[in-house]
Parts: sequence; C-alpha cells; structure tokens
Amino acid sequence: MPIIAITREMGSLGKDVAAGLARELALPLVYSEVIDNLADKMRVRKSHVIRLLDGSAGLLERLTADKTSMSIFTADEIYGVAAKGKGAVIRGWGATHLLRDLPHAVCVRICAPFELRKKRMMERVGSDDAERIAEEIRVNDEAHGAIMQRHFELRWSDPEHYDLVLNTKRVSVEECVAEVLALVRSPQFVETEQARARLADLSLAARVRAALRRSPETRDAGVRVDAESGRVTLSGAGSTDEMLAFVEVASAVPGVRDVAYRSHPGDEVRPRFH
Repeated sequence: MPIIAITREMGSLGKDVAAGLARELALPLVYSEVIDNLADKMRVRKSHVIRLLDGSAGLLERLTADKTSMSIFTADEIYGVAAKGKGAVIRGWGATHLLRDLPHAVCVRICAPFELRKKRMMERVGSDDAERIAEEIRVNDEAHGAIMQRHFELRWSDPEHYDLVLNTKRVSVEECVAEVLALVRSPQFVETEQARARLADLSLAARVRAALRRSPETRDAGVRVDAESGRVTLSGAGSTDEMLAFVEVASAVPGVRDVAYRSHPGDEVRPRFH
C-alpha cells in the first residue's frame, strides 16, 4: 500500500494536498493522532507538544521539553504507522526524513513564496494585520527548521531530501495531487518484499529505542539499536549490569526474537538472549 510523507510551509496549501491524496487513495491522513500519542508518552499536555512544534512555546516550556524523548517517540510513531501495511498519508513529524530511505515511500515538499503564503493566511484567518501574520509564519518556519536540524541534522528546505517539490504559486492543489499520484503509481515506488522487510527492521529498532527510553533503568542510555529480521543488536559502552538491563528491556519488546550486544564499536557481537 502507498506511503506518502508530506512536509509543507504554513500557507503553502500543503494540508489541502495531503487531504486530496488521502481522498483519492482512500488512505488515512495521519497528523493529529501522533500529537495525542506523543503527549501521552512524554507525559505532557497535547497543547505543550503543539506549541513546541509551531514555535510558540515559552522559555520554560522549551527548557523543560525532553527533546530526546520527543525524537525517539516520534520515530516510533511514524515507523509504526507505516509498518501497519495499510498505507497512509503522513503530514509533518519529520516523516519525509524518517521514511526517505524506504523504496516505496514517496516524500514530498509543498512550498510557496513568502508573500503569497502571507496573503493566504491573512485571508484564512480574516486578518488585515500583515505584520502579525508575517511574524507568525516566520516563527513557524524557524521552529520547523530548528526541529529538523536538531533531530536529523539537515536543512529541511533543501530539495535533495525529497522525491518531489511542488510550488503552489504555479501548480494548483489538484495538479499537485495528480503529480504525486503519478509518482506513487510508477514502477520505482512499487512495494516489494525487500521494502517491507526494511520497514519492519526500522520499526522494530524504533520500538526498542522507545522501550529503552521509557524504562527508568535505561532511559539515559547512549546505546545504538539495529534490527534485522527480528534480531536486535545493541552497541555502546557500559558496565555489565547496565548492558544486562538494556538486553532485558529490549528482549521484552514484541517482535524481538534475539538480542546481542557490542560493548564497544568494532567488538564482536555477544549473544545475550534467545
């Protein structure tokens, strides 16, 4: 089933493109559900997560935000949605960057010139305060850029990160939908067994990272997690007791068939669980 990840700028009509694709393909449109689950896992209010994302969070909220947990749990949510095998249109949440190495995932950026975005937003909210709307757009853009830089170490506006970049100044919403659909239905984006296996590995590794983050004994662990066909490998320095705690948590994650670890990069893998 198709997986489409979309990122957009405020006022670019990216929401409309995502909704159009979901209707055409009869797929779920995923956005707000992630907010609810993320807030629950981070044990914060939904409004707190929203303000962190749109750049409106106050200083105290930003200082108290657990950015590492947000990154780990977001990845767990996005991979989990994609791995259900039912297809989805996923808007935002770094999905374009989390899923860009999947052969059957189409990653799209919807953009438009700043002045056009400002005009659209003024019309949408019924405001004639151009300065206030412009500032809101700038804050939102900066927050998006900061999140992508912190979580993925990249500039989200660079076109090479996407399969398709569409400018809604010149391309209508309907035309954008048609362009994405053409790519989704092209041979190079057909879902294969190899692609499904790759997604299953990424999803399992994300679940293990999330489990390690939730456990009080391992939440601060700087451990690398890799997964292949149900086999999980943990890599990182730590005492024997710490590593045993990592293995215990990882082995309890559904889908894990075997756990091994490396105490240091380059060390031989040592089986710990069968």
